[in-house]
Amino acid sequence: DTESRYRMRYLDLIVNPHVNTIFRTRAKIIQFIRRYLEDRGFLEVETPMMTTSHGGASAKPFITHHNELDRDLYLRVAPELFLKQLVIGGLEKVFEIGRNFRNEGIDLTHNPEFTACEFYQAYADYDDLMATTEHMLSELVKSLTGSYKINCSIPTTGGNDGDEGAADNEEGEGGGTNNVSAASKKA
Repeated sequence: DTESRYRMRYLDLIVNPHVNTIFRTRAKIIQFIRRYLEDRGFLEVETPMMTTSHGGASAKPFITHHNELDRDLYLRVAPELFLKQLVIGGLEKVFEIGRNFRNEGIDLTHNPEFTACEFYQAYADYDDLMATTEHMLSELVKSLTGSYKINCSIPTTGGNDGDEGAADNEEGEGGGTNNVSAASKKA
């Protein structure tokens, strides 16, 4: 039962050894991103999780109440505004890997509480940040798999329990498994 697997992760880890690999891969991804950005002069920061006003993205926030202050606070939907303020204040390269909270729909592919990485750089434009992102992701794939190409299963939309779908493979036949090239290596 898929729902039981997600509610009782400890049992899922015991019964399904491949889930352990997923947890370990996630940790390697976060470690790689952190190291990649730090090696390029970015400073990791932590920004507030609860604020007196919501902003940074157009998502509906969760609201909580601070008893001592007797006031409502919002769980952040994104760290964007705080990170941009740090850049304005003179920290030229900043990033945060942290939890975001969006009070919206929920299903097996959409969790209202999730980890995200945001980074900002003074004097850089959209193209610079896209080049950095593409290089980071391609190097991440290379570090995890030893290649810039990966095989992946693409689930069909609306399928049950992660069923693999009818996406065309390299030969144009249904089957769900594709070779995908990581983003360009240039940055």
